[in-house]
Amino acid sequence: MTDATAFDARSTTDPGTAPWRAALDDDSLSLMTRGYGFGAHIWSRARAQARAVPLRLLGREALLVRGSDAVRLFYDEGSIARHGAMPAFVQESLFGHGSVHSLDGAEHRHRKATFLRVAYDDDRVEELVPHFEREWREQADSWADGDDASAYDAAVTAFGRASMTWAGLPGTSAAKSRWAARLAQIVDGFGAPYSPEFLLAFSNRMWSDRHAQRLIKAARSGELAAPAGTALHEWAWHVDEQGELLPPRLAGVELQNSIRPMIAVARFVAFAAKELHDRPGWRARIGDEAAARGSLHGGPIATAFAQEVRRTAPFVPLLPGWAREDIELDGSRVRAGGRLLLDILGTNTDDSSWEDAGAFRPERFLDVDDHESITEFIPHGGGDVAAGHRCPGEKLAIAGLATAIAALSDPRVDISGVGLEVNRRRLPTKPSSGGLIRPAAPSSRSRSEPAASRCPVH
Repeated sequence: MTDATAFDARSTTDPGTAPWRAALDDDSLSLMTRGYGFGAHIWSRARAQARAVPLRLLGREALLVRGSDAVRLFYDEGSIARHGAMPAFVQESLFGHGSVHSLDGAEHRHRKATFLRVAYDDDRVEELVPHFEREWREQADSWADGDDASAYDAAVTAFGRASMTWAGLPGTSAAKSRWAARLAQIVDGFGAPYSPEFLLAFSNRMWSDRHAQRLIKAARSGELAAPAGTALHEWAWHVDEQGELLPPRLAGVELQNSIRPMIAVARFVAFAAKELHDRPGWRARIGDEAAARGSLHGGPIATAFAQEVRRTAPFVPLLPGWAREDIELDGSRVRAGGRLLLDILGTNTDDSSWEDAGAFRPERFLDVDDHESITEFIPHGGGDVAAGHRCPGEKLAIAGLATAIAALSDPRVDISGVGLEVNRRRLPTKPSSGGLIRPAAPSSRSRSEPAASRCPVH
């Protein structure tokens, strides 16, 4: 049975289990209170190096899985369905109603193809790179002049303006910055349904949906120019499998899904600031690399550092799916209709898959040309990007994060050690201060060169 509605109607509770006992055994509260530590808590019940462990979530049996075999299983659409697996409060607030994230099968592949054209095509990625370079070069200059924006706040603005311009969206820099802040708050609030931030996230979602819908309608009417190939053009004129245009509101949702994930990369930038602060040797290497290249973009060392940030600080700890059939992995089993949970953090830091998995070692990525071929590397999801649910914006995320890391390594600025603690119980999380940046003390600059000559891009 593959219909997610049928899954919802099916009880996976053992009929011999008293309701009060099933409630006591449920791990939902633990997920909400432990956050990124949830996986480690569940694995503590299993034997060492186990690949699967049973649990209960939201009243249903589930199986938490990790490792390469788990990734292949999770992204096998014959065995796992995604529709309805994501909690409604996450789907509706973060991704939007009816978005590609909730689809399966041919419908998913058809809509995903537009995302591939918009965000994954190498030519489209290269078109965004100059916008990254410009925004982060200006930000490095601003920090050196005393701007007190945190790495996180600066990234929200830089990525928001760059991606909106690239996507063909109109508006002044200030207007784009304001919308970027709204989209960033949606990301910040979706994982805390018990807090005021969640209500604000829903408010910002409604505002953003209305705004994006107006842009789609204006592009279709000809009132707003939508250059061919841009996200605005692609979603304004995207047709479904029946040849019908998407409703303007849904087209606007997917337009947002073409830019919001790039703004969410600001969280990785905050983690990068923390890691650069703790590893001044790497920061110096990246600064020297940018200076030698005359560019903030594309440095192999900065890119390797970005990949290690993504490995060790994933956006979410796990992803859910429905078992279409009875599934067994490593001696543990979940029946059809139960949940399969892919442990993102546990797979990215799995001792069986990574050498010295718990250590932050950017050098592990220095000679990696095709990171997508590493089955166990899933910070943006796994599987095949065209046929599966892997994020098509991953190339953009890496390019933007590496550029930001080069800007953070500018010798004219320092990264403060204040506020770099991380609340791992909160979803999603980041260093509490966002990474405070300040002008470098004169003594920390090269004594043999004027400060201006040490700028990585001049």
